[in-house]
Amino acid sequence: MNRSETIRAQLAVLEPSLVEIEDGSARHAGHAGASGGGHFRLTIVSSRFAGCRTLERQRMVYDALASLLKREIHALSIIAKTPDEYSSSL
Repeated sequence: MNRSETIRAQLAVLEPSLVEIEDGSARHAGHAGASGGGHFRLTIVSSRFAGCRTLERQRMVYDALASLLKREIHALSIIAKTPDEYSSSL
């Protein structure tokens, strides 16, 4: 399983209706402090985010990915929306 698939599997606990993962690791290969982990941009849509502020949503994502942080993930950009927020942004 590659990193993106592993991330997707870990995020299943949030019951997402959409997960988009952009792996930008190749653009950052070899930079100082990268420690072998990848660089990812994540868009996740879940009804579990309803009533949560941005920081709470990001914390939920980080908690779901805790076992991957520092080893598999060096940098993570997160867009976390509810289904209503996502559909109105299209």
